[in-house]
Amino acid sequence: MKKCLSMLVFGGVAVTSMNALAADGPVLYGKANVSYENQDDGNSDTWKLQSNASRLGVKGALNTDLEGLEAIYKAEFEISIDDGDKDGQTFSQRNIYGGFKQANLGALIAGKFDTPLKSAQGKVDQFNDLQADIKNIMAGENRTSNIVQYSSPRLFDAVGVSVAVIPGEEQSAGAENDGPADAVSSSFTFENDRFYGSIAYDSDIEDSLEADSSGDSRLNILRTVGKVRLSNFEIGAVYQLAEESDGPGEDTSYLVGGAVNLERWKIKAQYGLTEAETTNEELTLLALGLDYKLASKSKVYAYVSQVEADLADSEDSTFGVGFEHKFSM
Repeated sequence: MKKCLSMLVFGGVAVTSMNALAADGPVLYGKANVSYENQDDGNSDTWKLQSNASRLGVKGALNTDLEGLEAIYKAEFEISIDDGDKDGQTFSQRNIYGGFKQANLGALIAGKFDTPLKSAQGKVDQFNDLQADIKNIMAGENRTSNIVQYSSPRLFDAVGVSVAVIPGEEQSAGAENDGPADAVSSSFTFENDRFYGSIAYDSDIEDSLEADSSGDSRLNILRTVGKVRLSNFEIGAVYQLAEESDGPGEDTSYLVGGAVNLERWKIKAQYGLTEAETTNEELTLLALGLDYKLASKSKVYAYVSQVEADLADSEDSTFGVGFEHKFSM
């Protein structure tokens, strides 16, 4: 009896101590997104099983001895459900960071994660992680290493500001990118029940123009995003101007997408265009899709997409059916 009582007391103390330490988490979470696709690039017509940025991660927050201050962390990896291989790796790093958060002051994090400009996209991209993802025609979809970011608390429950700096870390003699903030990414967002809007800017971010063959460069990018939700309808748009910091290359991009939600069904469509000023190349994206919700975190889907380059005379067409399951514990 005494032994049982001691175990109960010890267990109660342990649980109390853990609750005092853990503000939120750790939470194990992930997503399985798999599709069976026919991909046709004009030269070959192939059926593939695709793992579309399936992932596994852990995140959480710890209380510190300073009142209201939490130590936050996240470690997320992409997993390839189709063949277990992502560019030679079983686990490929996605968003990973550590930092601090205070409800009235905001959050400060450091690591490797999506830039504020990429995050400012919100959920306008109706085909995120699929072959019709906007990253196929637009620059700016960057997950950057060695990045430090401050994010404000939500002002008036609607407005948010994020600013990130990236040191160049070049150590060679005469290096140009050896300062504390050789690249900067920032965003201003507004969101309520019906509307999401953002404006974001990247300065000297390492990237490449999608409609220009100049290769990797440092880009300045301006992106504006808007999305309206009315009853069962949603429609969103993106305008973006991307230019080389030290070159003539410049891309102008537009995207319009929308969806109709009918109980468990979601009918969606997306059109995008990127025009290169120096090469006169044009990239176009067109996609149609249908989702069916099996549960709040599970769905099956089908979609068709086409990404076309005008001057290069290339056309990538995809038809796919798949499923997405989200989980956490």
